[in-house]
Amino acid sequence: MFTKTVLALAVMAGFCLGAAIGYWLRLVLLRARKNSLEIEVQKIVLDAQVEAKTVVEKAETAAKEKIAAVESELKEKEEKLTRLETRVFTREEQLDKKQNELDSEVAAVKSRIEEVRAIKEKAEHLLAERSSELAKVAGLSKEQALQQLHAELEREAGDDLMMRVAKLERDGMEKLERRAKEILTTAIHRLGNSVASDTMATAVTIPNDEIKGKIIGKEGRNIKAFERATGVEVIIDDTPGSIVLSSFDPMRRAVARMALENLILDGRIQPAKIEEAADKARADIGKIIKEKADAACFETGVLNLDPRLMTVLGRLHFRTSFGQSVLQHSTEMAHIAGMIAEELGANVQVAKAGALLHDIGKALDHEVQGTHVEIGRRILQKFGVSEEVVKAMQAHHEEYPYETVESIIVQVADSISGGRPGARRDSVENYLKRLGDIEEIANSFAGVEKCYAISAGREVRVFVKPEEMTDFQSRELARNIANRIENELKYPGEVKVNVIRESRSIEFAR
Repeated sequence: MFTKTVLALAVMAGFCLGAAIGYWLRLVLLRARKNSLEIEVQKIVLDAQVEAKTVVEKAETAAKEKIAAVESELKEKEEKLTRLETRVFTREEQLDKKQNELDSEVAAVKSRIEEVRAIKEKAEHLLAERSSELAKVAGLSKEQALQQLHAELEREAGDDLMMRVAKLERDGMEKLERRAKEILTTAIHRLGNSVASDTMATAVTIPNDEIKGKIIGKEGRNIKAFERATGVEVIIDDTPGSIVLSSFDPMRRAVARMALENLILDGRIQPAKIEEAADKARADIGKIIKEKADAACFETGVLNLDPRLMTVLGRLHFRTSFGQSVLQHSTEMAHIAGMIAEELGANVQVAKAGALLHDIGKALDHEVQGTHVEIGRRILQKFGVSEEVVKAMQAHHEEYPYETVESIIVQVADSISGGRPGARRDSVENYLKRLGDIEEIANSFAGVEKCYAISAGREVRVFVKPEEMTDFQSRELARNIANRIENELKYPGEVKVNVIRESRSIEFAR
């Protein structure tokens, strides 16, 4: 029993001793770790102080360099200002000196003026005295003496003067007529533009005849879609390597030609692509209009026109008058008017501008009421063209009086350009007018979306809005259009009225 107690006490004493030794070792380890951390912290602080000192030294060095550069720049500026002040003081002294000299010269001139005035008054006084003395001697006043002198001169030289005046009038008219003929002949000989142009049809070259089948499409759907989108008639025959586009409207033919060429290059010819190509071609035609206007203004030397006015001018490239391109005719007129104005000593620029813009109203005469001269006057006044140019262009059809020499020159140039052989074709103009009248009649009815006269005027295709018109109303519309054409127009043969009502439903699967 006693042995167990002693053993238990010994175990407890050993446990307590081990715990004390463990606690002491833990304290020793913690203290050693604390000392190590303090050393690391001190090292970091020392490194930071060294780095901060280095940064401060670099900053001080850079600041000193910057201060030195600024001081040097300030010193240079001060030196420049000093030199400028010196120059200004010198200039002021010179100006003061010149001002004094000018004041002296002005005073001298004033004194001279007074002297001249006194001499003039003295001379007038002497002249008056001499005249009064002569009048007393002759017994006539000054006015009576002048009248007698004039009467004597008229009696002696009257017959001679009349003969000379008659001779001058006769010779002068002969010289003027001869000079006018020389000027007109010179202007005509110096300008000889070609007037050949596509009047009714445009040929499009194709790489091979297989393209014709693609253009026609299955059951002709492609060619029908193309004719609807562009308003032209597509003629495909046995002629190798080409397709003919027929329409009386040059702009439609241009749009159709460009769209067809793009479709041939793309290779995918289908109704959707055809409509897309036609829309793109119309946008490209707008660029061509601007290019043609720029080229015409550059060629004739008529510059600084309003860009919106040039857009209207460029549309004349696709407008014809009696088979003659209006823009080409206007450019030709500008050259002729410039030559004539140069020979006569008139304003060349006004004559050229009046000639170039004389038919600008024709670009909008199918959209705006009034003659093309009146429309052109309103267009030019709207876009700030000078009054001299407006007066020069407005009298070329004698609707307004000739107010300037340039207005007569523009009228003469118009007669030369339009009257020379081969320039115009009257029958073609009448034919185009008939086709335009057919389309105008069709467009006058409600519900019509667009219409095209094709097949040389033997057919008119009218596309109506399907949401506004039923099938029965479409038939009635065709009859009404045909009746109006019969009653209002004169034409050979018969005109087929083809009213088309088409509905489309488009959805997308995603």
